[in-house]
Amino acid sequence: MSRVCTICGKGPMAGRSIALRGLAKKKGGVGKKITGVTKRRFLPNLQTIRIIQNGGSKRVKVCTSCIKAGKIQKA
Repeated sequence: MSRVCTICGKGPMAGRSIALRGLAKKKGGVGKKITGVTKRRFLPNLQTIRIIQNGGSKRVKVCTSCIKAGKIQKA
């Protein structure tokens, strides 16, 4: 649970990285070819900040979208 936002629950997402080779058709080539597909992860932008929760301050990991939306109150 280290890379998860405590407010919205946003965590790592899976994806693929595609390696291409060749010259595009509009540049005079025969077209791009896929030479390899590897897995990759998209990690959320988490910040460790102090928030006020239940009358006391607490240090939690919160994503920047929750901070910008004002879902938390900073200590």
